Amino acid sequence: MSDAEPIFHMITPLKHTSPFDVNMAVDAGFHVISANVEVGLKDVVGLTQDAMFSRSPDDAKRTVLFIGGKDASLALDQMKAAGGALFAPFEISIFADPAGSFTTAAAMIALVEKHLAGKRPEGLKGAKVQIYGATGIVGGIAAVIAAQQGAEVTLVSHRVIEDVEVKAIDFKKRFGVILDCAVATDDAEKKALVPQAEVILTAASAGVEVISRDVLEAATSLLVAADINAVPPTGIAGVGANDDGIALPYGVGVGALVIGQLKYQVQHQILKRIRNSDVALRVGVLEAYELARTLSA
Repeated sequence: MSDAEPIFHMITPLKHTSPFDVNMAVDAGFHVISANVEVGLKDVVGLTQDAMFSRSPDDAKRTVLFIGGKDASLALDQMKAAGGALFAPFEISIFADPAGSFTTAAAMIALVEKHLAGKRPEGLKGAKVQIYGATGIVGGIAAVIAAQQGAEVTLVSHRVIEDVEVKAIDFKKRFGVILDCAVATDDAEKKALVPQAEVILTAASAGVEVISRDVLEAATSLLVAADINAVPPTGIAGVGANDDGIALPYGVGVGALVIGQLKYQVQHQILKRIRNSDVALRVGVLEAYELARTLSA
């Protein structure tokens, strides 16, 4: 392994880089961190090549490009642009996790699978999954992961169906997954949808109860419900932030801090692996999910 100092270059299209991700990088052992803000897609190739050409081929792998922001599609485009700029022997590691969405969604789906064990032998394959708050960054990536595992996923918008249809079209092009779309603006419309759901995921804004107790009692096929909102009230009535398999009227619930703890472990382990690797790594949605499954087992 090269003895060159690992360097962690953070890029984001936003005005500020994420303090959360800076803390995570430091805790994983990175001591040299560069923050590049307001980075557009057109800027990525130049920044990537600056990072890779400034070190010898043996030391290039000690260089990391971390892609943040709050837009999953843009982060995926930036990751593709950065990867396209690399060539042997000048290769650096690339890790995309905008707003923590890739690692959070990975943790969420891994825990759903854990709690489906014993209830559904096929796991997520063929499972009917409804995602509320699906217009958000975590909900969209959770939909992709679940669909890749064979689930029948429905993105549910709380405003208009076009909001989720745009996302479904984008993810079909990017990942080849088919995502159904629905709209539920009130409890009556949610009660009409949830009887078909075996898995309910809520990924809405903090402090918003998405699935009320009345709606939950209509979910007669429910096996697992998971929520990423730790701010009271939680997204699913009766599911506390620290709950890990709490009994619901139907099925069990998984809370935000349980998902968050696994997300933290996933991101920490990824950062440590990248820092200590003898080869350049590329980490995105699939890699985060595979690690989450291993850690949740």
